[in-house]
Amino acid sequence: MATFTFFHEFKKFLGDSTIDLDSHTFKAVLTNTAPTVGTDDQLADITEIANGFGYTTGGVTLSSVTWLETGAGLGVWRWNAADFTWTASGGSIGPFRYIVIYDDTAAGDELVGYYDYGTNITITDGNAFTVDIGTNGIFELS
Repeated sequence: MATFTFFHEFKKFLGDSTIDLDSHTFKAVLTNTAPTVGTDDQLADITEIANGFGYTTGGVTLSSVTWLETGAGLGVWRWNAADFTWTASGGSIGPFRYIVIYDDTAAGDELVGYYDYGTNITITDGNAFTVDIGTNGIFELS
């Protein structure tokens, strides 16, 4: 399973309402360049992989995004979304190692965090790569 890391500025953006977890549109992009958590704060700081063969610059839109308490009075909040997929067609997608999530509604396409898969991945023609969000969502805050 890939590890999820927050960008440092995400905490500021969450606190000052630049990012709104339950009403904004979020997207995920692929990169093979390691993000810098301390200084990257907008999508323009990320080097996306090349457009084509089933990958579109700007990434895929996350669906079924929710920001909900895991149970009444528990004080644990979960940010969740449906699994999402890229399918290679006419050639390969990648290589990539990181999947970066950003806020597409925020004026600067501010960054949330990224998954690090620990190794390069290439999606070969006709195959798909699905990000399995899992039962605990993208992240939980308690």
